[in-house]
Amino acid sequence: MASSDNPTTPIHILFVGAGAVGCFYASRIHHPTHNIFTSLVARSNYTAILSSGVSLQTRSFGDYTFAPHAVFPSISAAAPTGEPNDEPSTNPAPKHTPPKHGWDYIIVTTKALPDRADDAAMVAPLVSPKSCIVLIQNGMGVEEPYRQRFPHNPIVSAVTIVSAEQIRNGVVRQNRWTRISLGPYGCGLAAPLSAVAKAREVVLRGHKCMDQLADLWTRYGGIRDVETHTELELQTIRWHKLCINAAFNPTAVLSGGRGNADQLTDPELRKHILGIMNEIWDAAPKILGRPFPETLATPQRIIASNERNVGSKPSMLLDWEAGRPMELEVILGNPVRIAQKAGVEMPRLQSLYALLRSAQKAREDRKAKEKL
Repeated sequence: MASSDNPTTPIHILFVGAGAVGCFYASRIHHPTHNIFTSLVARSNYTAILSSGVSLQTRSFGDYTFAPHAVFPSISAAAPTGEPNDEPSTNPAPKHTPPKHGWDYIIVTTKALPDRADDAAMVAPLVSPKSCIVLIQNGMGVEEPYRQRFPHNPIVSAVTIVSAEQIRNGVVRQNRWTRISLGPYGCGLAAPLSAVAKAREVVLRGHKCMDQLADLWTRYGGIRDVETHTELELQTIRWHKLCINAAFNPTAVLSGGRGNADQLTDPELRKHILGIMNEIWDAAPKILGRPFPETLATPQRIIASNERNVGSKPSMLLDWEAGRPMELEVILGNPVRIAQKAGVEMPRLQSLYALLRSAQKAREDRKAKEKL
């Protein structure tokens, strides 16, 4: 890990995933004048970002253009090769050579689809012994595959509350909120004490990385609500955010395409949304061994806040409408399975999981037959 207090040591940060969330947070941590260089792995929007950078229309920071230090079309293109590239470039065009000594931070902002791909294996070519892996992804259980593959690398888990969308390739609009919560990941809350003891050193490294990231986003990026937490606190926040993701995202698909605020105008859907949130609110403390802290919004407050989130579509609905796989496992399947291991049933989440899993499979089977 590089030092943010040493201007002679560059900090090289790579975002894997150049969607709305990735581009927004990358744009707030790229500061070449402070020796902080942020690059992107982009796919469908690679050409647009390479030629013009990312145009951001934000409620919090106004309109501006983010020109990454480098833009890569693939993981393999971003993998360190040992060729020198630690000197800042005076050429405004993005470069395409990874840093010689590897990435300090690899920040994953792609959708978590463990039923479709092994994301930890995907990023393996990028990871060096000094790399910290940061996971800005929705849902539960996203960290464990990375810990299994990279037992000696620090991992920082992150939960965001941001409403942002990519309205066309290379153009991102931030509608509301900026908060990002960070916490180190050791070996999971249910791990035996022997495993926890073995992970102590890597957790301490994770704390240092977390503190540095928070400092960079706050001091240079101007984000005022970057929060740092312990592992238990961060996993508690993950369960809390599930109140939003597991309620509004599946319901948006099953209700015929209604956004968060629109769902709440329907009395029956409003009861349904509250029922899902209350199920999570009751189950999570039994799984975590502690209640939700009073600082976290209750289901009623979450609903009141989302009544104002007019016009935006949940990510699961956007994926469904575009024919892409949905994050069913991390938002619905994993929470149900984690709860069952703790002796807790979550029938509402299990029903949503069963229905959407079946709908997705039926559509994919239908498409496969049409190709024959």
